[in-house]
Amino acid sequence: MTEYPTSQEGPRPVASGGRTDGPGHGAEELGHGKAPLPAAEAVRTHAQRQAADLPRPRATGEAPSASEEPGDPAAAPGQGAARVRAGRDEAAASEAGGARSRDSEAARVAAGRPGTTGQAAATGQAAAGQVSGIGSEATIARREGDRLRFVGAATRRIARGIDLDEIVLGLCRATVPTFSDAILVYLRDPLPVGDERPVGPVVLRLRRTDRLRPIDEFTGAGTGTGAGTAAGAGAATAGAMTPDGELDFSQLALVGPQGDLPAAELCEIRPGGALAEVLRGVRPVFGSSAAARAALPELLGADHPVPRGQRAILAPLRGRRRVIGAAVFLRTPERPAFETNDLLVAAQLATHTALGIDKAVLYGREAYIADELQRTMLPDSLPQPTGVRLASRYLPAAETARVGGDWYDAIPLPGSRVALVVGDVMGHSMTSAAIMGQLRTTAQTLAQLDLPPAEVLHHLDEQAQRLGSDRMATCLYAVYDPVSHRITIANAGHPPPVLLHLGGRAEVLRVPPGAPIGVGGVDFEAVELDAPAGATLVLYTDGLVESRLRDVWTGIEQLRERLATTAQLTGLDHPPPLEALCDDILDMLGPGDRDDDIALLAARFDGIAPSDVAYWFLDPEETAPGRARRFARRALARWGLEELEDSLELLVSEVVTNAVRYAERPVTLRLLRTDVLRCEVGDDSPQLPRQRRARDDDEGGRGLFLVNRMARRWGATRLSSGKVVWFELALPGAQDRR
Repeated sequence: MTEYPTSQEGPRPVASGGRTDGPGHGAEELGHGKAPLPAAEAVRTHAQRQAADLPRPRATGEAPSASEEPGDPAAAPGQGAARVRAGRDEAAASEAGGARSRDSEAARVAAGRPGTTGQAAATGQAAAGQVSGIGSEATIARREGDRLRFVGAATRRIARGIDLDEIVLGLCRATVPTFSDAILVYLRDPLPVGDERPVGPVVLRLRRTDRLRPIDEFTGAGTGTGAGTAAGAGAATAGAMTPDGELDFSQLALVGPQGDLPAAELCEIRPGGALAEVLRGVRPVFGSSAAARAALPELLGADHPVPRGQRAILAPLRGRRRVIGAAVFLRTPERPAFETNDLLVAAQLATHTALGIDKAVLYGREAYIADELQRTMLPDSLPQPTGVRLASRYLPAAETARVGGDWYDAIPLPGSRVALVVGDVMGHSMTSAAIMGQLRTTAQTLAQLDLPPAEVLHHLDEQAQRLGSDRMATCLYAVYDPVSHRITIANAGHPPPVLLHLGGRAEVLRVPPGAPIGVGGVDFEAVELDAPAGATLVLYTDGLVESRLRDVWTGIEQLRERLATTAQLTGLDHPPPLEALCDDILDMLGPGDRDDDIALLAARFDGIAPSDVAYWFLDPEETAPGRARRFARRALARWGLEELEDSLELLVSEVVTNAVRYAERPVTLRLLRTDVLRCEVGDDSPQLPRQRRARDDDEGGRGLFLVNRMARRWGATRLSSGKVVWFELALPGAQDRR
């Protein structure tokens, strides 16, 4: 059997399979994370040594050794009784001899002479020292392991944060009370983004403070509500000193509505100052160091108390390119001070926090850009065309995907008509939003040309193909005419609209499905339907009716039922309010029902009564302006608006004269009475009139100048068959909304 030497005989034992090349090998193994020899191993070794002194059993037929007596029962089994009596006598004699030996040993110890017991005591002390050294190394290894586990858990908690407040909160919650008793986190104000360089002085703002025990646990009083003034901090410091003269900041009065430690709210870093030098050095330093003793009062304020000794650590927060703040870790006198290895822990925490803050700031900037992009792609506000009321909603797919390809639009058209558009570009990225913006702009341009809905979709399809081979989208384009109470709809692979009638009946309109925009080589078909007064048309994208939990037709049916139920709750004699109706539609979405962004556009058809419309055809002759004036006077007399005769006759005469000059076909004149008096003059000439300043000797060129000065609003729109020039006059007693 192999015996391990004691501490007096050579190097201490190592684990099985280990090496004993030198006396420092044990420390090398410990440095690599291997545990030292436990105390139980030493106990087992001692037991093995005692077992080695005992006689071992002999095999069958083996001759007795010299140390064995001839009368041993194993050698002569027939002499059992005699050997037993002899053994008893020998045992008695041995016991008496042992007693005499113990007495002589005690005498030698009393006389101060070494003996067997002294040697045993020396051996025991050596073994105790060996076990004590082993225990000390095990304690150190355990503490280092605890540090590593703490750093791993703390960094994971910090990394879980996605925004600035979550990351800073994660740092505070991870360090208090495990690593420190209090923490103060300062960040630059404002935080730099990317490669931005500060143009003014660098200012640090106290972002968050946290500590283990609030003041009311010690004094029974609540937190203060002061503003953290110097007087308050100085008064609180007097009662926070221990009998040894050390600061116990757990006794400091909390200030502010959040219960913060009394520290400076803002700190301007002086170039070349002590704080600037510490932050430039990046590495954490103890509060007792010369640099920190000068930097901490500059950071926390001259009146803020700082613990003595190694009970404070100032850790700069450095991001990818620059220092973005600082963290101060504090410990109370009742807790052991920081050690040198704690600087490494503080450095790890500061590094992970700073990098997380950098990512959070960049993410916040990207989210801001996404929000701005989406906001600019969608209309800021809906127009207020005559004869129709509008409401809309937009919901992104999720907080992490704020940009999508859904859009809606309402475009006023000549003749008091309005174009209603809703579309959906595939994807939820910046590319989808950019394509959506281009298609929306194209749709607005085509709508101003007064093209039929099917032609608009055809040109959108060509534009999508020019943008790329995989640029696909669905779109629904509808034109509502409040005079004729008709609506024309063309569809390009979009979910069909739902029409809610005044009596509470909701129906899914049957429109040709069509192919999505971007497929190419397909025709689009338009359908014309009735749009009765009081009805509500709901246009939407597939995100409202389709999800992983339901198919699109199930969602459309649920939408139809929801509209009918809402109409019955509000009453069958009047339609539900548009804004409340949009909110109620979105309330149908449950958890997990929204996988896509949603665009919603609701249009309430009020229409224009036939009695409020006057329409004439005028041949392009010299007498046309005079006939137009007479028709206008008759209409004003029928409507009781004689006060507008002079203004209307003058403006109608100027506009009709200009139309007759260039027209080859009959000129149209239409008057509409709504909240304003609107006049529309159309001809077959595509050339739009332009206002210009006439010279003193010019005979013409003053007609549009008069229209611009006297009309509430005016404009000219090019049509596929010519143009329309229109102007509006405010009704008597009506407030001008210009």
